[in-house]
Amino acid sequence: MQFNKCSRCGCFYTNSGDVCPNCEPKDTFEMNKLKNYLDDSDTNCSIESISYNTGISIKNLNRYFSMDTFVDYKNNVQL
Repeated sequence: MQFNKCSRCGCFYTNSGDVCPNCEPKDTFEMNKLKNYLDDSDTNCSIESISYNTGISIKNLNRYFSMDTFVDYKNNVQL
């Protein structure tokens, strides 16, 4: 049995993925919130302003922008 460490809360879990089963709904909610925010935003945004306006931590924003899902959005963000 292989243990993984949750990127979000740091606990150990055994299923696959980046986050534990407890954090998965939070991640999904925040990723949807981020997509909606970026879709509505017309200008380049800094990661600090995105964090301030969405309530998503900079740590999680950096993790989301490293995912393939947000590759197209990454060009509009000042990391």
